[in-house]
Amino acid sequence: MHFRCTKLITTLQSMKKKKVKLRDLGSKGHPGENGHERGHNHGGPEGVSKFKTYLPAISSFAMLIVGIAVDYFDAFPFFKGWIRILWYTTAYIPVGFPVVKEGWKSIQKGDFFTEFLLMSIATLGAFAIGEYPEGVAVMLFYSVGELFQDAAVKRAKGNIKALLDARPDEASVFRDGDFITENPENVNIGERIKVRVGEKVPLDGALLSARASMNTAAITGESKPETLEKGDIVYAGSINLDGVIEVETTKEFKDSSIARVLDMVQNATARKSKTELFIRKFARIYTPIVVFLAIALTLLPYFFVDDYNFRDWLYRALIFLVISCPCALVISIPLGYFGGLGAASRNGILFKGASFLDAMTKVNTVVMDKTGTVTKGVFKIKDIKSAGMDETEFMGFLLALEEQSTHPIALAIVQYKNDNPHKAMDVSEVAGKGLKGTVNGKVVLAGNKALMEANGIAVPSETDSIVETLVMVSVDGKFSGYVTIADELKEDALHGVRQIREAGISKLIMLSGDKDSITQKIAKELDLDWAKGGLLPEDKLSEVEKLKKVTDNIIAFIGDGINDAPVLAASDVGIAMGGLGSDVAIETADVIIQTDQPSKIARAIKIARSTRRIVWQNIGLAFGVKAIVLILGAGGMATMWEAVFADVGVALLAILNAVRLQRMQWENKELGQKR
Repeated sequence: MHFRCTKLITTLQSMKKKKVKLRDLGSKGHPGENGHERGHNHGGPEGVSKFKTYLPAISSFAMLIVGIAVDYFDAFPFFKGWIRILWYTTAYIPVGFPVVKEGWKSIQKGDFFTEFLLMSIATLGAFAIGEYPEGVAVMLFYSVGELFQDAAVKRAKGNIKALLDARPDEASVFRDGDFITENPENVNIGERIKVRVGEKVPLDGALLSARASMNTAAITGESKPETLEKGDIVYAGSINLDGVIEVETTKEFKDSSIARVLDMVQNATARKSKTELFIRKFARIYTPIVVFLAIALTLLPYFFVDDYNFRDWLYRALIFLVISCPCALVISIPLGYFGGLGAASRNGILFKGASFLDAMTKVNTVVMDKTGTVTKGVFKIKDIKSAGMDETEFMGFLLALEEQSTHPIALAIVQYKNDNPHKAMDVSEVAGKGLKGTVNGKVVLAGNKALMEANGIAVPSETDSIVETLVMVSVDGKFSGYVTIADELKEDALHGVRQIREAGISKLIMLSGDKDSITQKIAKELDLDWAKGGLLPEDKLSEVEKLKKVTDNIIAFIGDGINDAPVLAASDVGIAMGGLGSDVAIETADVIIQTDQPSKIARAIKIARSTRRIVWQNIGLAFGVKAIVLILGAGGMATMWEAVFADVGVALLAILNAVRLQRMQWENKELGQKR
C-alpha cells in the first residue's frame, strides 16, 4: 500500500539543494507534496477537489454494481462477449491502472515483489480466467483502502511557513544619518537598530537605551517579562513591551538566537526517524512467497499428477492469488487508524498521522514544559499580605500607583476587584525596580526588594523563601506588605499528571525556561520525578538528547512555544498545546492537544492503545481466515466466487471491528473506563 506522508526533512533537503531561503516562502509558499501548498485547494473548491479524489472509486463501484446486476438478472442478452469484457475493463481502469502503473515503476527500479505487483497479478489473473467482476471488486477494495489511508494520514511536516511568524521580517537600522528599513540578513555586526513597542528584535545585540522591558518567551519560555538595563544582551525574537529602544548588534542574523531555534527545528526533524507501518514491511516478505507459491501450484503438479491439466492448475493458482490479496489488511489497517484519528479528534486531540498513534503506545517517559503547558501562562495575584493596615487600604495604595503603568505585572495587579478612591500624583518609574509616587499626601513605593533596600526600608525575612514574583509596598517609609504574582496551574494539570501515571508512564520530567526555583515548586506540586529550570532551547534539546541515549526511553515531549519546537521535533512523540501554543510548536509537533488540557495526554495514550489493539486484531483475523481458505483453494476445494466472498467477508468483519473505535468514548475520571 502506498502511504502518502509529507515529511519536513524532504522539504528541508530540497530547500538546501535549491538554496531556497525562509523569507522567500513568504510570497512563494512551500513547495509541498506534488507541488501543493498546504491550506490551498488546488484544482478548485474543496468539495470539488474531494469529489475528484473519490471519483475513480465511485465510477468503478457504479459500473461494477450495474455489471453484476445485469449478469445476475440476465436482462440484456447483448451483454456478452466483448461487450461484457469492455464494460468490466472500463470499470477496472480507474482503480486498477494507478496500481498497475506503480507496480511497473517498482519493477523498473528493481523492486519486484511489492503489494502493487501482487494486486496486479491477482486481478489481471481474475480477468484472464473470465472472473471479471471479481477482478474489479478486489482492486476496488484496494483503492478504497488507499483512500481511507490517505484520509487518515495528514500532512505531518509539509509546511514550514509558520516559522515565518517567529522570524523578524525587517530591521530599522541607522545608516547615513537616518533609520532605514533593511532585511535582518543584511545588517552587520556593530550597527545600531531601533525597535518600536510591540516589535520583535531582529538581531542579537547590546541594549543602548537606559532600560527595556522584553517578552523573551519565544527564546527562553520565561513567563515573566524581563527588565533589561543599558549594556544587557537583547535576544532576537524578543518582543519590546515598553518604549522605543535602540540596540547595537553583536551577531549576524544567521548566528542570532531566533535563527538558531529555526535551525534546531530543521536538524532535529532530520534526526527523527519515521517507522513504516506494518503492512509495508510485511509485503516485502508476503508478496514474493505468495507469487512463488502460485507459480509452484501451477507447475509442480506436472511432476506428481498423472492427469495434469495446465488450465485447471492455473485456475487454482489464480484462486490462490485472489484469496491471498490483502483486501482485509488494506482496508482494516487504515480504517483502524482512521477510527483512532477520528476518535482522538472528537476528544480534542489531533494526531498528524497513523504512525504517531503507534509511537504513542510505546511512550514510557513524558517530558513537559511549564509555562503554557501545565500553567496558564498569565500573571495573577496569588497572595496579598498587608502590614499595619487592612487589605482594602493596602491595595488602594498599590492600585493607585500600578494604574499609571503598562507593565504586565501592573496589568495583573489592576485586575484586583476594588473600587479604588485613591489617586496617585507624581508617579515615576525607577528603572528595573518599580514605581514611586504620592497617594493622599503619602510617599508610596511599589516594586521589588532592591527598591525597598535602596530607600532604606527593611524587608521581612519571610519574603526570602518566596520563589514567585513579589511586589512590595511601603507607605511613608514603612514596609506595608506585599503581593505575590504568579502563573497559575491549569485546572486539570494535577489531575492530568495523575492520569498519565495511571497510563503506565514511568518517568515524568519538567524542563522549563522559567527560573529554577519556580520550576521546582511547580514540579513538587505535580509530584514529578525531577525538574530543571532556567533552560534555553538548546539546553532543553540537550537534556532530551541525554534521555534518548538511554536505550529503553521512548520520549514524549509536551510544549507550547517556539522555544519548545526543537525538542518537539527531536522527541519520539512531540505533543503541542494547540489552543494557545505558537504556530511553530503546532507545526513541529506530532500530536496537538486542541483544548490545551494536560488531562488529554492520558486520553491520547488510551486512544492510541485501543487503536493499535484493534489493528492487530484485524491483522490476526485476516491472516487466520486467509490461511484456512488458501489451503482449501490450493486443494481445489474453493472456487473463485468462494475465494472472493471469503476475502470480502473478512474485510467486512475487519471494517466492523475498526468502526468500534468511532463509537468509543473516554472519561477523564479513570483511564480505561468506558461510559
